[in-house]
Amino acid sequence: MTDWYYHLPGQGRVGPLGADDVREAYRAGRVQRDTLAWHVGARDWLPLDRFFESLGLDAAVAPPPAAYAAPAVAADGLDDRASPYAPPRAALSEAGDYHVAAGEIVYAGFWKRLAALMIDALVVTVAYYVILVVAMIAFGIGMAGTFSSETSSPAGIAALLAVIYLTYPVVSGLYYVTLESSSTQATLGKMAVGIKVTDDTGRRLGRGRALGRWASHLLCYLTLYIGYFMAGFTDRKRGLHDMVASTLVVDRWAYTAQPDRQRRGLGTVALVLLVLGGLAAVAYVGVMFAIAVPAYQEYVRRAAGGG
Repeated sequence: MTDWYYHLPGQGRVGPLGADDVREAYRAGRVQRDTLAWHVGARDWLPLDRFFESLGLDAAVAPPPAAYAAPAVAADGLDDRASPYAPPRAALSEAGDYHVAAGEIVYAGFWKRLAALMIDALVVTVAYYVILVVAMIAFGIGMAGTFSSETSSPAGIAALLAVIYLTYPVVSGLYYVTLESSSTQATLGKMAVGIKVTDDTGRRLGRGRALGRWASHLLCYLTLYIGYFMAGFTDRKRGLHDMVASTLVVDRWAYTAQPDRQRRGLGTVALVLLVLGGLAAVAYVGVMFAIAVPAYQEYVRRAAGGG
């Protein structure tokens, strides 16, 4: 028989319970559809609604929300003792303030998401250039005469152009879709700053929705990046692509059995990334000025001399 656990605010983990006990708790109003539950073999805590069919809760008549009352642990003879079946709990790598009301969801704001994007963009760009270099070397070895006037191969040139223009979106799509629909629910950048992607009810994304979210980024480009800036002032901190795909970006501890570990603020990793990014932007602008000003002065000098 499968052992079930559920999590109640102020009580912590309750269990192990049989399926009949969970159904009885639901029938009595001690747990609701949004109560976090876990069973042996599951990867993470999820709302009880996800297990509605497997538990047969459709047949159980739940009382109205007003009838809900958190039971005393002793009433069931159960406590929150450690269990050998309990799922592993992630260890935090960064210190922070976790005084968050139980059940409250902390959404990832624009700046934290920008810091994650900096890492993700670097990873995708490096992967793209590695593949591009390998492809160009392969073309150079296998099609040495492609670009000579005597043996020009339009098919070879077209294949090389396809690699140049299509590799980046393919790498980007595989990266985002695979990781955001995985058990981590986050890309490397999001994992580094402590956030993850869920659907609009806190569930893990399927591959189809993750693909739709990635494709929706095109709308942000078409709006001159305004779609991304929307994450800074919309409710639940959603960008345009999140609204289209019905997704959320939240703290990594949101929708888990330990919502009190959520953290507001940027965090150390995000702050360092943003500072380094700002310094890199300033350095880039400085270099451009250093190149452009002498070139402009030379142009003015030549124009004056020619006149």
